[in-house]
Amino acid sequence: MFLSAALLTVAVPAAAQTAPADAASAADIRAKVAAMAARMGNATFAYEPLVRDGETVAALEYWKAPGKPAVHPDEAEYALVIEGAGTLVSGGTMADAKETQPGLVEGSRIDGGVTRRLGPGDVLLVPAGVPHWFGIDGKLVLLGIKLPKK
Repeated sequence: MFLSAALLTVAVPAAAQTAPADAASAADIRAKVAAMAARMGNATFAYEPLVRDGETVAALEYWKAPGKPAVHPDEAEYALVIEGAGTLVSGGTMADAKETQPGLVEGSRIDGGVTRRLGPGDVLLVPAGVPHWFGIDGKLVLLGIKLPKK
């Protein structure tokens, strides 16, 4: 009996040290998207972390105009379309590729990529090292996460 009580005493503090999951409700997401839209002004892109676990972050991306074609050499990109519509061009070859910041290569266009329409509820996964670009129809709001290449 004493041994069982001692094991429980040890197990409870260990469990208490585990951090709870971070979460956001649908209402939280709608509020954050509305706040992002309100403060963007003339900006064409906004990024806001939503939930995190250490260095892993799920973030909202709000696009009002296309950015440059991009490649993340060491990270896959997984995203869910929250609002809006657009296109994803992925694969092919990126022209004029140059590293613009650590972990990001940008170019002027993608030659030979595959085009897919995007709308609310669509899910995409761009493998690490694959060129991709988003065309925007008014706005495109993504909930995305970067996944380290294994």
